[in-house]
Amino acid sequence: MKTEGLIVRDRVYTVSELTRLVRLALETAFPFVWVEGEISNLRQPSSGHYYFTLKDESAQLRAVMFRSDASRIQSELKKNTLAPRFELKDGMKVICGGRITVYERSGEYQLVVEKLEPRGKGALQLAFEQLKARLQAEGLFEAKHKKKLPLLPKKIGIVTSPTGAAIRDILRIIERRFNRLHIIIYPSLVQGEGAAQNIAEGLDYFSRQDDIDVVIVGRGGGSIEDLWAFNEEIVARAIFNCMKTKPVISAVGHEIDFTIADFVADIRASTPSAAAEMVVSKEEEFREKIGNLFQRLYQMEKHFLEKLRNRVSLLAEERIVRNFRFRLMSLGQRVDELDTRAWKALQTRKETLTEYKNRSQQLRQRLGHSLQLRLKDLNSLWDRLSSSLHNLSPLNVIKKGYTICWKAGGLWPVQKATEVEPGEEVIVSFYRGELNCRVNRVDPRVKIESKFIKEKP
Repeated sequence: MKTEGLIVRDRVYTVSELTRLVRLALETAFPFVWVEGEISNLRQPSSGHYYFTLKDESAQLRAVMFRSDASRIQSELKKNTLAPRFELKDGMKVICGGRITVYERSGEYQLVVEKLEPRGKGALQLAFEQLKARLQAEGLFEAKHKKKLPLLPKKIGIVTSPTGAAIRDILRIIERRFNRLHIIIYPSLVQGEGAAQNIAEGLDYFSRQDDIDVVIVGRGGGSIEDLWAFNEEIVARAIFNCMKTKPVISAVGHEIDFTIADFVADIRASTPSAAAEMVVSKEEEFREKIGNLFQRLYQMEKHFLEKLRNRVSLLAEERIVRNFRFRLMSLGQRVDELDTRAWKALQTRKETLTEYKNRSQQLRQRLGHSLQLRLKDLNSLWDRLSSSLHNLSPLNVIKKGYTICWKAGGLWPVQKATEVEPGEEVIVSFYRGELNCRVNRVDPRVKIESKFIKEKP
């Protein structure tokens, strides 16, 4: 039996066996290879793996990038180039590095991608363009969100490195132009790991401060890697959120440098120094503007008064105006007459009110005297009635020697002898003390007409 490589001549192989041998042969022949092509038919199922086709003008190659390799590639890019996260899309030209193998289930050979980078544009530039396009589609760059800067802010917030050249330039220019401003600096990293988060936190802080009139965010110049924190989505959205309450100036790098922050902010300053010049004018310029405004106001007022004076002079020459003057004099005389009559009427009214006041006082005195007499009579009547009521009081009668007979345990007074039965118990109340008695006999025929009882000493 003769063999050629992995294949044994005259042996019948199953499909699985042959496919496995082909896979081993390809993996041995192409342990790692770089392939350039255009991505098409890209899909990413819930597993997180990427499946796509690499193609050129005359051929195509199936490719797969497993989730672990995709995460590793992004981690390496973040470590080396300050997080330039780009997205794979159909039509993107890339260079892929990996190994050739065969997917045995379908019998198709494919490239297992272990390395990937954009072709023609660096990862940073690609990430920049993709994020810019996405934020622009969301409307974050639209002019309707932009605010104008205040004429003379009282308090300025600055998000930048407290030790960089940018903050020194800003402070120097503001001090030279108008040194009575209140400046608050939020110290932040402006490059490297954590810088984007730091910058976003500073912007969020100033967005909550009601007394901040304008915010400057930025740093000095540098490479695209140095400025990359200002191309991060978290910074762009923090600027957009801060713009809801106060204007934001983006001052990143040099005049030729553009970042995502520049497109979102209300105003882009070419440099931090330019931002300082934008936010406040020179004190001398304010004085000059105020002087010019006063001068213009004076000239306009002078011109207006002169125009009115000429108009009055022209009208004075008109006959209708002269007649109108006499009419006014007549009306003035009529006003004087009415004024005199009004004063006389007021005087008469005042005298009448004085008379009413005197009469009211007399009536008040008479009414008071009558009430005192009536009250005296009522007090006398009250004393008489009280004395009579006291004499008729049962307690006062009992005190004279009389008694009260009660039945039903002292609930009901007995008025007639027939109200009780022999053997029934009654209570006899005296002025002092009482007797519990039992009735032996009832004689309703006995009637006392009158009887005088002497009061005991």
